[in-house]
Amino acid sequence: MIADQKVVSLNFTVKDTDGQVVDSSEGGAPLVYLHGQKNIIPGLEAALTGKAPGDEFDVTVEPAEGYGDYNEDILQVVPREAFQGVETVEAGMVFTAQTQNGPVQLVVAKVEGEEVTVDPNHPLAGKTLNFSGSVIEVRDATEEELAHGHVHGEGGHHH
Repeated sequence: MIADQKVVSLNFTVKDTDGQVVDSSEGGAPLVYLHGQKNIIPGLEAALTGKAPGDEFDVTVEPAEGYGDYNEDILQVVPREAFQGVETVEAGMVFTAQTQNGPVQLVVAKVEGEEVTVDPNHPLAGKTLNFSGSVIEVRDATEEELAHGHVHGEGGHHH
């Protein structure tokens, strides 16, 4: 059964409240993660606890237990010159910025003359998500996986 310190493999599809598919393992490799290490969003992790291989799930995750609420206060206006080497900067473009806390994904929200408004919110922030799928496998984590806090090998992290 799924519990903390277990490696879990599952097939899944996640849709937004409009029924649009946001992500899916269909046609690809299953999601493999170490349960209890915050490797997936809290609402999904909590709903999967206690499930066993072969079990199906259908879970609605509110923003507070997913990617958080959308925070307009963290939008930033930066000068166009911050995008050196990029010929055209347009709304919707995605960039990765290096910060003191590591890389952050930014979406260009708007461009006005020489000012570019960037949005560091997670693309799924503020969205209610509907997950469905099935548990494929549950196994004990290796000592190394426990020490590193994530799965190694096929479907997991490779060093």
